[in-house]
Amino acid sequence: MQKSLTCAGLTALLAMSISSCTTKEPGQFDYIVDNFADIQVLRYKVPEFDSLSLQQKQLVYHLTEAALSGRDILWDQNGKYNLAIRDLLEQVYKNYDGAKDNADYLAFETYLKQIWFANGIHHHYSMDKFQPKFSREFLETEVAKLPKENLPKTDLLVLYDVIFNPETMPKKVNQSEGQDLILTSASNIYEGVTQPEVEAYYASIKDTTVTNPVSYGLNTKKIKVDGKVVEQPYKIGGLYTEAIERIVSHLKAASEFAENPEQKAHIEKLIEYYTTGSLKNFDEYSILWVKDTDSQVDFINGFIESYDDPLGMTGSWESIVNFKNRPASRRTETISAEAQWFENNSPVDSRFKKETVKGVTAKVITAAILAGDAYPATPIGINLPNANWIRATHGSKSVTLENITQAYDEASHGSGFNEEFVIDKETSDLLDKYLFITDNLHTDLHECLGHGSGKLLPGVDPDALKAYGSTLEEARADLFALYYLADPKLIELGLLDSPDAYKAEYYKYILNGLMTQLMRIEPGKDVEEAHMRNRKLIAEWCFQKGSDEKVIELVKRDGKTYVRINDYPRLRELFGELLAEVQRIKSEGDYEAGRKLVETYGVRVDPEVHAEVLKRYEHLNIAPYKGFVNPVYELVKDSDGNVTDVTVRYDEDYVPQMLRYSKDYSSLPR
Repeated sequence: MQKSLTCAGLTALLAMSISSCTTKEPGQFDYIVDNFADIQVLRYKVPEFDSLSLQQKQLVYHLTEAALSGRDILWDQNGKYNLAIRDLLEQVYKNYDGAKDNADYLAFETYLKQIWFANGIHHHYSMDKFQPKFSREFLETEVAKLPKENLPKTDLLVLYDVIFNPETMPKKVNQSEGQDLILTSASNIYEGVTQPEVEAYYASIKDTTVTNPVSYGLNTKKIKVDGKVVEQPYKIGGLYTEAIERIVSHLKAASEFAENPEQKAHIEKLIEYYTTGSLKNFDEYSILWVKDTDSQVDFINGFIESYDDPLGMTGSWESIVNFKNRPASRRTETISAEAQWFENNSPVDSRFKKETVKGVTAKVITAAILAGDAYPATPIGINLPNANWIRATHGSKSVTLENITQAYDEASHGSGFNEEFVIDKETSDLLDKYLFITDNLHTDLHECLGHGSGKLLPGVDPDALKAYGSTLEEARADLFALYYLADPKLIELGLLDSPDAYKAEYYKYILNGLMTQLMRIEPGKDVEEAHMRNRKLIAEWCFQKGSDEKVIELVKRDGKTYVRINDYPRLRELFGELLAEVQRIKSEGDYEAGRKLVETYGVRVDPEVHAEVLKRYEHLNIAPYKGFVNPVYELVKDSDGNVTDVTVRYDEDYVPQMLRYSKDYSSLPR
């Protein structure tokens, strides 16, 4: 499987735990909205929105409404009972008239905030089901007070069992080797089928000889009818029709404000895809979308990333609306213009390199709205489309969400991270000086070039790596970026001003992969999430392969473990060696080698190091996970009802936004 190409893997903690040297804008903008459990909620600015034309503003507005209209789809994909549970808990929350300092109520409020953030009852990153710290008696008592018309249609006893029984649906996505990944996963994209049955079904319908295969299973739920696996498409007249009809109505409105015929054409093709459910239509839309490079306003909307499918095929619904940050885009445009040079000079075997790199379009964007699988937690970089043949033939679009990284950075000041985990002042100063730019460059290289590099050998199934595909694809893109961060080419291109700058990202990456990302894992658990496995795989492999040379050391000082990198040039060579092997695995579809690599280096956790990391984080003001509330867009009309402007405001807090979204954008039957 190689569909999960878009998320950069540099999420909130990875990207921005380490402080940078940027200066916070004094007293102008409150980036921090809420803190609860292991989560911090932020807000982001949409700079230069006012500089857009009225036509562009209206385009953004209608695309934003299309984005928010798909909210229920993701909730249902994430779990069969998520919508009913959300409705029930929101009714209790809105109607509660007891003491707000009651321990059960406070725990209930935290639980509700958690499931809002995760778009369901399972943690968005660990995939484990949230365990409520309020009693079942408390919930039953409060539910009994509700009018019957406010209750969900689903049997309450079923909902109570799903919420409180730790044995019921314990894992949204299970990636444990040797288990039936479908039967042991709670994601609502399979029902009544087993992993062998689904794999056999797709093996029977795939034709690996075609050069332009559709993305099998991308927009369907898989069920069993009369003993056979059947796909139920997500489309108008099919599953999620109520929500998709709303999405389409807003896309139609948006098309009236398209900036050019090319943009109008791909919006209309997206509407056709939602109407028919045809994956060929989706490919046609993707090609039109890739070719539209002139529009300033852009968006993604659809079933895209497959991380929440244990087999890595079905796309979770998401949308991001954005517009181009023209000054910052000069950086990504510079990189993209040299795509062929980077491909030619990669340490990868020449058999796996693209002879001609096609149409890499890269830009830095300003996110205007986040939705579905990109909200509240969001990627900081995107590379689409995911279909290999489209990327090879027509190219791809890569973006870096710089207003999102800026929000992370602004909110991270004063965390104490450097003082606690960075080995010495020299390294800390290096991070302060260069981490912000090298972090952004890592994302640029990862998205703009890494995902688009290399090729499959003829006849290799894009899904050959199965459950390990996401991890290995993210590793491939990360390794590409890490390798080239240290290349003198970046100085030649004017993207870095020091040959030592890359060391900041190298140190951060290894520290995170070996140690600090473990703060996201509960004691006794292995690493399961694809991006975390990717980072651990890379850091652990380099640590072990370079152990005789002491390229990387774990040193003890005052009872604490620190990472020390002794040989940065050799570390770059190790990144190159691993990149060559991961590309070989992908190009040849070598499942067994991919499985062994991930299971050996990317999964197991040292319990002593883990316990130490958790203890050292306790006194830091750092939440393991961060996400966002969205700005609010409003139409301004004159006395005749004509739109004269679109305004944006940032004053909506987390709870009000979640309750408003449930009120205004609920469309699916419960």
